[in-house]
Amino acid sequence: MYIYGPVPSRRLGRSLGVSLIPPKTCSYNCIYCQLGRTTHPQIERMSFFPKEDIFQEILNSKYLESADVITFVGDGEPTLNKDLGWVINKCKEQLHLPIAVITNGSLLYLKEVREALTNADIVIPSMDAGNKKTFIRMNRPYPKLEFEKIIQGQIDFRNEYNGKFWLEVMLVNNVNDSKEELASIKEFVDKINPDRVYIMTPVRPPAESWVQSSNPENIIEAQKIIGKGIAVDGLEAGNFDVDDFKNVKDAILEIGSRHPLRIGQALTIEKKYLSTGVVKQMLENNELVEVTYNKEIFLLPAHFVSGG
Repeated sequence: MYIYGPVPSRRLGRSLGVSLIPPKTCSYNCIYCQLGRTTHPQIERMSFFPKEDIFQEILNSKYLESADVITFVGDGEPTLNKDLGWVINKCKEQLHLPIAVITNGSLLYLKEVREALTNADIVIPSMDAGNKKTFIRMNRPYPKLEFEKIIQGQIDFRNEYNGKFWLEVMLVNNVNDSKEELASIKEFVDKINPDRVYIMTPVRPPAESWVQSSNPENIIEAQKIIGKGIAVDGLEAGNFDVDDFKNVKDAILEIGSRHPLRIGQALTIEKKYLSTGVVKQMLENNELVEVTYNKEIFLLPAHFVSGG
């Protein structure tokens, strides 16, 4: 399956997700990633799947009428798929929903990537650091990526792009949330000049267990220093649509591989299938692993924790 959801998004509403990338294939290996560590690092753009199949699955989705937006994000960095622009353009030609792309922004220095995103309605790149040292610590980029080139790529795209440009800053406690770090981020935010800046902090179990959410005081400080800042530091509310899955187990594993589930969300999915005891059995069979983060209990597919 290339599409999933709609899932409740704190920024976009009911988001019909589209994944164009094989699991954990990315140009970064961010310490806070909710999908775990990157196992397939790369910066070469490829056609990972037949583009016609991806578009046809979007076109056939029963949730097009109930979704607020089609969001390209998925299991890795979406701009690694060189067919992204083609799929976006087909959606714009035949569908009425706005198109969003959530990207780490690492490949915007490439003209072909900027052109691929031209017809998207909303583009949300990330920028978690204002200096090379913190960038490497936070995002652990593919070795050939250059910090200065990435920043310039975002500036160039902003100057060329006519849609909504929202920047995302993820704050990690004692890594990039000091006043000095925030001031360095602001310097580049001002150069990029996005329409909005979302101040984020990890709310689901991160790739590295030592990563902690930034405290509320630092999030408020970030809003003051960076400007245009909108704090998004809570968990989303809403239900997941699961009608396309054959059974409870498939639904929980598929959704959980792209959007880690709180235990309450997993039990709600179980109830939708009029089933009982499935979540408990999956835990006993080590198909799911219980992880506590920020005092919330999450059920992660076992391969997340094993690193597979």
